Amino acid sequence: MSLEEKLNKLEKMRTEAKLGGGEKRIESQHKKGKLTARERIELLVDENSFEEFDMFVTHRSTQFGLDKQKPLGDGVVTGCGKINGRIVYIFSQDFTVFGGSLSEAHAEKICKIMNMAMKVGAPVIGLNDSGGARIQEGVVSLGGYADIFLLNTLASGVIPQISMILGPCAGGAVYSPAITDFTFMTKGTSYMFVTGPNVVKTVTHEEVTSEELGGAVVHSSKSGVSHFACENEADAISRLKQLMRYIPQNNLEDPPTVECTDPFDREDESLNHIIPENPNQPYDMKEIIASVVDSGSFFEVHEDYAMNIIVGFAHIGGRSIGIIANQPAVLAGVLDSNSSIKGARFIRFCDAFNIPLLTFEDVPGFLPGVDQEHGGIIKNGAKLLYAYCEATVPKITVITRKAYGGAYDVMNSKHVRGDMNYAWPTAEIAVMGSKGAVEIIFKKEIDAAADPEAKLKELTDQYQVQFANPFSAASRGYIDDVIEPKTTRSRLIRAFKMLETKQDSNPPKKHGNIPL
Repeated sequence: MSLEEKLNKLEKMRTEAKLGGGEKRIESQHKKGKLTARERIELLVDENSFEEFDMFVTHRSTQFGLDKQKPLGDGVVTGCGKINGRIVYIFSQDFTVFGGSLSEAHAEKICKIMNMAMKVGAPVIGLNDSGGARIQEGVVSLGGYADIFLLNTLASGVIPQISMILGPCAGGAVYSPAITDFTFMTKGTSYMFVTGPNVVKTVTHEEVTSEELGGAVVHSSKSGVSHFACENEADAISRLKQLMRYIPQNNLEDPPTVECTDPFDREDESLNHIIPENPNQPYDMKEIIASVVDSGSFFEVHEDYAMNIIVGFAHIGGRSIGIIANQPAVLAGVLDSNSSIKGARFIRFCDAFNIPLLTFEDVPGFLPGVDQEHGGIIKNGAKLLYAYCEATVPKITVITRKAYGGAYDVMNSKHVRGDMNYAWPTAEIAVMGSKGAVEIIFKKEIDAAADPEAKLKELTDQYQVQFANPFSAASRGYIDDVIEPKTTRSRLIRAFKMLETKQDSNPPKKHGNIPL
């Protein structure tokens, strides 16, 4: 065979591989509102930057007629490309080939790029669209999943791992995305569950659709499994590319910096008036975040889940930071089980990848109630505390209003290695709210008074003047400075600059035992 004939054969095989399951199945994919595996990659990476590996891999199965069906690539496209000029490794499952089902060879392709990513120090992005394990291969396909799970675990905290769920993801397939750092889902076209609607109906007799059981909205608002519920695949890919602007390539790199055109010394007079005079009146913490960070740079994570706490990335003075903030506009900003878990997970990601942390605090405490206690608020709240204590990146806190009880300790107080702790003049740092404290301390006096209500109000007002302020904490050095709200941006930029060479470490150990 001449070289020309060999080149023609090569081109013919490439064309065959790129067609996946063929034109009819590609058309069916498009009718469902879904892109093909290769179209997704084209949208994701910089133009002409994708290098494909293992295009000619085929499965090795011979049973159930599979020996007569050996599509090139075996249902997954793997390789590396660039996003904003930075290398990423990608696998994109092809639903047009055996429903994207995972075989031994399919898993080997994924494991290969994951191993390469760890050696190179670059993120892994998985575009999941699969019917699950290839049943015809039996335990071999299950072994393939386990190989992937192991690599997900070994890569955790070493390189960023991002999952996009762009179709079905069921059974064992859901555990790989669950281990990764961020999960994106698309509304109406993706779902995740351990057991599908038919099994649920058989076992529990509950009637439920795939969307109700494990759709994007459910997992981004109720379970917290998904960090982003996107309108469609183009929206999901766009948001993923946005996320990449804030995170480093690996755990040995600093996060990327960007050019900042927003003045470092910009002041916002509205911040001096944003805290209501009534301490029980809500306000939107997102307004403070938007005012302080570089204009338009806040990128929220888990927006629809546990909304009493806010987490997300931003740039401040061009630097990438992670933000954790109590949200007084939802449940008065209290900490509960879900918000504690949400905050802890985000903090640990930032700490693993050298992203400094900024905490905005306005928290009246932990949510009381039978449901919370029986649901494990003690261990779940301890997860947030553990994450803050463990983190060694630069950590700055701004107390805007309430910092009560154990929640004051948890939210990056000086006592858990907060580096710079600022308070606004409106801050109230105390064991509990003034009224509750007075009812305990002065119970006898109030009960003995001619007008208990008037006495309670008088003593509460006195207590508030004396203790509901930041100066007692400042006098002990627990607060580094009480700052004018409008100057918050410039103070934070200067503080992060000062802390950029910070070094801290934890005692030598295999790993801690976080209260899971």
